[in-house]
Amino acid sequence: LLRWNHPEMGLVMPDEMIDIAEESGLIVPIGEWVLREACTQFVSWKTGHPKGSTIERIAINVSALQFRQKDFVEKVTQIVTESGIEPSMVEIELTESMIIDKMDIVIEKMTQLREFGIGISMDDFGTGYSSLAYLKRLPFTTLKIDRSFIRDIMSDVDDAVLVETILTMASIFNLDVIAEGVETIEQFTFLERHKCRYFQGYLCS
Repeated sequence: LLRWNHPEMGLVMPDEMIDIAEESGLIVPIGEWVLREACTQFVSWKTGHPKGSTIERIAINVSALQFRQKDFVEKVTQIVTESGIEPSMVEIELTESMIIDKMDIVIEKMTQLREFGIGISMDDFGTGYSSLAYLKRLPFTTLKIDRSFIRDIMSDVDDAVLVETILTMASIFNLDVIAEGVETIEQFTFLERHKCRYFQGYLCS
């Protein structure tokens, strides 16, 4: 998520500014800027960094207000084209709350992005009440398991079974899975044993 390195206030974290940006509508131009900067930076890493060839893709958070703009798909595809990044190396992150309204329009936009070659991930998967239906109807490429389930997989049998189930379902639907909030080697080992390939969290960083 976006951090603002303010010259006087220092580092302003997302929870201090994102809500204000959304309420004011500024999140739309900010989101466009983030998308352009992320794609441009990725191309720079791929071409100018010794280990750039090993980077597979870059995931970019999108706000609900930004996604609901009529020209959202057009703006995304234009920025991706202009930056020179391969569409398959871009992944747009959506949350479940963003896709429960006007499902037909959401499906149309997601389908257009997928046809262009862009991946789409569902962030915080498992926290909503109808996530299973989304797997069938919406063209996601990746699920991100919410950190609240990962945190206790070594001590809570229910969380462990839930994570195993999500990984099994994702395999059936041919989806990638990213485990959020991986902090211990034990969590990592458990997830890897159950064929989770991607991780994020303090252990990785």
